Amino acid sequence: MSKPDSITLALSRRLLSRLEPWRAAVAWRVAFSGGLDSTVLLHLLAELARVHALPPLTAVHVNHGLQAVAASWPVHCRQMCQILGVPMEVIDVQVRPGASLEQAARDARYAAFNSTLGPGEVLLTAQHRDDQAETLLFRLLRGAGVRGLAAMPAQRPLGAGQLFRPLLDESRATLEAYAREQGLSWIEDPSNKDSRFSRNYLRSHVLPLVTTRWPQAIASMARSAAHLAEAQQLLDELAMQDLALADTPCPWPWLDMPSLELAPLEALSPARQRNALRHWLAPLTRLPDTDHWVGWDSLRDAGPDGRPIWRLADGQMHRAEGRIWWLSGIWLKNVAGSQHWSMASQPLALPGNGMLQILGAAPAGGLHVHYRQGGETFDVPDRGRRDLKRLLNEKGVPVFLRGRLPLLYRGEQLLAVANLPGLDASPRGDWRLHWLPPTNDQSLS
Repeated sequence: MSKPDSITLALSRRLLSRLEPWRAAVAWRVAFSGGLDSTVLLHLLAELARVHALPPLTAVHVNHGLQAVAASWPVHCRQMCQILGVPMEVIDVQVRPGASLEQAARDARYAAFNSTLGPGEVLLTAQHRDDQAETLLFRLLRGAGVRGLAAMPAQRPLGAGQLFRPLLDESRATLEAYAREQGLSWIEDPSNKDSRFSRNYLRSHVLPLVTTRWPQAIASMARSAAHLAEAQQLLDELAMQDLALADTPCPWPWLDMPSLELAPLEALSPARQRNALRHWLAPLTRLPDTDHWVGWDSLRDAGPDGRPIWRLADGQMHRAEGRIWWLSGIWLKNVAGSQHWSMASQPLALPGNGMLQILGAAPAGGLHVHYRQGGETFDVPDRGRRDLKRLLNEKGVPVFLRGRLPLLYRGEQLLAVANLPGLDASPRGDWRLHWLPPTNDQSLS
């Protein structure tokens, strides 16, 4: 017969072993809801800290305010932290209503963790093997791909630090046994019994039925998630190899905008194209579902005179001059109007369009900055007066960029077009019009 403390000793040893790579972290922060899982994790860590040199430990409680009963939870959590001698931070969040309350609450929670995590710090969360199986099944029913079916990674970057799930290989039964052995008390969230929420339905109705017929189903599904995570790692490595061929220098180095050369992508099979683009788009936007990838086919296969745009959740992909370009944030808003430049020796802030400056001795006279309206002409040395549209065509300027290029006027005379060699300077070469475009704002990331 096992000793009464066998579960405690075995679980403590396994946890300490998994945490070994993170022992040099600046601090450990524990996501502490007060429920069973996070209570066990916090208790384990507090006990380990008594006999081992560990990073400073802090509990972080996120208060969603979704239920009246939740008002008492921070009090319970503070009492538990006082008993364990662990400082605690409470973060109040507002959950934005949406199609899925579960997802909205999760988004709010991780946004809070993201904001509180400093450089070199690690957020420890208490998801376990049963959670992993539940996540795999939930995503499978939603038609997820390999990345989604890999379920929850053991670790990933979060904010300025890292997230680590040290209990991901432990069963819920093990955590319950530890809690009973230690005489712990925890919060029972009544919403966890509400089967209207998809995950609760899987947890309370589907998985118990499955494990009645296949007792090892939870462990098997968690193992499958690990296999899929390994497959996703291989797909990511393949994507990086393919993207390296397409990540060629942009013709306009001053244009700080994600772009890829199209030809190397077109040489790949359609499946490898999608794999590479998923990897490239992942930090830029929420990825499209299966049906929406027809937008990529249309963009890729458009004729040379086409101006295809693939509209995604958080931006747009454009095709121009043999490249694909990612536009988001401020780049999706039009610029217009004119500005008087009374002190041309000083940089000029362009509303919604970066900064403009004249390098060298600024030309005399009343200067104005305008944007293209159509019909502009420009005096080109040794070529005479030329239509600006034709000059932009000759230089291969993408259509999405043309309306943003600042034009410098003196009276009715167009003096320069910012950043375009041969059009951006005086004929004598004593000054040049330099534009610092706005950054490609990523609102999602």
